[in-house]
Amino acid sequence: MARPVAEEDEEKPLDPAAEKVRRKLIRFMIVNLGLLFLALMVVIGALVYKARNAPGAASAPAGDVQAPAEAPLAGDIVLPVGAKVVSQALSGNRLSIDTELADGSRAIFVYDIAERRMIGQFAIRNK
Repeated sequence: MARPVAEEDEEKPLDPAAEKVRRKLIRFMIVNLGLLFLALMVVIGALVYKARNAPGAASAPAGDVQAPAEAPLAGDIVLPVGAKVVSQALSGNRLSIDTELADGSRAIFVYDIAERRMIGQFAIRNK
C-alpha cells in the first residue's frame, strides 16, 4: 500500500542563516579532508623515499670489518691460562666469548675484530 505524502515529509527550504551555516560546514569539511589527504600523501611519499634510499642487505653495516679478497683475516685472542670456551657470539665487528675459567668461575670476554684487541671482560657471579 502506498503511503500518502504528508506535508511534513516534504523538504522545506532552509532559512538563509541556516543555509549559510550549512555552506560553511561543507567548506570546512572539504578543506579538512583535503589537508588530511595531503598529509597522507606526504607520509606515503616519505615511506617510499626511505624504502628506495635504504641500504640493501648486501651492504655491510657501518663499522664492520671487510675481509680482503686475497687472504682471510687472522689474529690471536689471548684468554687466561686454563680457560675453556663455552660459547661465542658475533655481532658486527664484536665477538663475545663465554668462558669457564680454571677456578670454575665463568666470564665473558668481548673482542673487537676491527681493532684486534680485547675491549671488555665481565665476570659472571651468582648471588
